[in-house]
Amino acid sequence: MKKEFFPYPEEIIKHFKNPKGLGKLKNADAVGKAGNILCGDTLWCYIKVSEKKGKEIIKDIKMEVFGCLVAIGISSLLTQMVKGKTIDEVLEIKKEDILKKTGPLPPIKVHCSVLALDALHEAIYNYFLKKGKKVPDKLNKIHERVIKTLKEIEKRHREFLKLEEKLR
Repeated sequence: MKKEFFPYPEEIIKHFKNPKGLGKLKNADAVGKAGNILCGDTLWCYIKVSEKKGKEIIKDIKMEVFGCLVAIGISSLLTQMVKGKTIDEVLEIKKEDILKKTGPLPPIKVHCSVLALDALHEAIYNYFLKKGKKVPDKLNKIHERVIKTLKEIEKRHREFLKLEEKLR
C-alpha cells in the first residue's frame, strides 16, 4: 500500500485529530486575541491563573481557534505545554520551542506557530493590566505588534463590508 503524502508533522495531525484545551474557559482571569493578516486565522486565549509557592502559574488555559489545521494543532499543543507553568516560564517560550515539538512545518504555515503564542502573550498582557502589574518591555513589544496586526485585519474587513454593500 502506497503511503499518502501529507505535508504536516505527525504531532500536528495528532493534536488536530484529538485537540486538547480548545473552547472557551468560563471565569477566565484574562483573555487574549491574535490574528494573521494573510490567512485570516484568529485565535482567542483564555487563562486562569493561581498562585503556587509564591509564583503565578497558568492553572488552566483554553483557546478558541478560527483557523486551519496547523493553527488548531499548535493551539492544542501549546495549551498542553503551558498548563501548570509559571507566567515567567511561559513568557520564555518562543516559536522555535513549539517547532521543536512539532517538527518542521511547510514554510507557508510557519506563521501559524506564532498565532497561538501571540494570543497567549496577549492574555498574559491582559492579566498584568487587570492586576496592575508592570508589563515587561518584551511583552509590550509583542502586544504592540499583535494590536497593529489586529487593527489591519479590522481595517481590511471594514473595507470589504463597504464594498459588499455597494454591490447590493
